[in-house]
Amino acid sequence: MRVLCDSSVLIAALLPSEDHHAASAAVLNGTDTMVVHVHALSETFATLTGGALGFRVDADLAARLIREQIVARAAMVVLNAEEVTDALDKARAHGVRGGAVYDYMHLVAARKGKADFLLTLNLSDFQHLHREGDPEIRHP
Repeated sequence: MRVLCDSSVLIAALLPSEDHHAASAAVLNGTDTMVVHVHALSETFATLTGGALGFRVDADLAARLIREQIVARAAMVVLNAEEVTDALDKARAHGVRGGAVYDYMHLVAARKGKADFLLTLNLSDFQHLHREGDPEIRHP
């Protein structure tokens, strides 16, 4: 089984104080093949260090956690410029506007990475983007 984790799952997996830590950490440490869109690494770092969680993780610690706990365990999916611009060309037809483009790109990366499931803690952010043939969107 191949699963793509978005940044919400990655953040919860790294922080024991998060509500969904146990389920998210189980994915990170599980036997399924985990794939991650490289952009999720930046999103994870930004959230950990930016204070949106009510606290800030030291940048050096955040980078080390991402490297050791995520990058070391996951296959990275990179979208090249042509893949991104093709996805942007299709964005309007999929109802993508504003910041939803970041979630849409995770879904595009999940397709490229041949994920069976896209795991997120924000189901509603992805469900309206889902099309036939896309990976199933699930909560961890």
